[in-house]
Amino acid sequence: MALLSPFLIVNPKSYLYGPKLLELAKAADQAASDTGLAIYFTAPYADLRLVKENTSCLIVTAQSMDGLKPGRGMGSVLPESLKAAGASAVFLNHAENTKTVTGLYEAINRAKELELTTIVCADSIVEAKALSCMMPDIVLAEPTGLIGTGTVADDSYTVETVREIKAVSPGVLIMIASGISTAEDCYRVIKLGADGTGATSGILNAPDPGLRIREMAEAIVRANKELNDD
Repeated sequence: MALLSPFLIVNPKSYLYGPKLLELAKAADQAASDTGLAIYFTAPYADLRLVKENTSCLIVTAQSMDGLKPGRGMGSVLPESLKAAGASAVFLNHAENTKTVTGLYEAINRAKELELTTIVCADSIVEAKALSCMMPDIVLAEPTGLIGTGTVADDSYTVETVREIKAVSPGVLIMIASGISTAEDCYRVIKLGADGTGATSGILNAPDPGLRIREMAEAIVRANKELNDD
């Protein structure tokens, strides 16, 4: 399973669903097609198939899942059902849906069995380092207190996070996202060494959310090109 870097994650959470979600997904899909950037797009479980069947370039991403196998588990999120619905990736341990260490490790391993890309959330550098040892594909290191605030972690946080995680798990990709709201925010974190970034309110609260996705994607591509040209 080849991972793509850099990347953008569009994460509407549960603010959008159905037709409104699909409208944004199509805008993100066009941005991915035009820029060549890997764009992950999260959707509620019930809308995964809708997004998958109506887009062609997005990496359709589930909001979470559990580590169980087919059988008992009423009310749990079965990994196979996400895969069958079109998901290629999954968020785990988000601040709004945390897991126990055991539950997280089981979910990461089940995702690997099904070749689902794992995006595992951590709210500090210490936690990010610890969780990177579970060998997820992507670690999202974001101070929980900054989520949705529009305030981005300072540059030193990004630089230190990248350095510390790469020292422990060099194969894990690093995402810096909390407070990201503009294309300039995206450009800066990529230039500082992050593999990817993403947003919720920074996109949904924009005058034109579809345009904001495009602006962010173009900024990430530009930053990556400048790094490679240096």
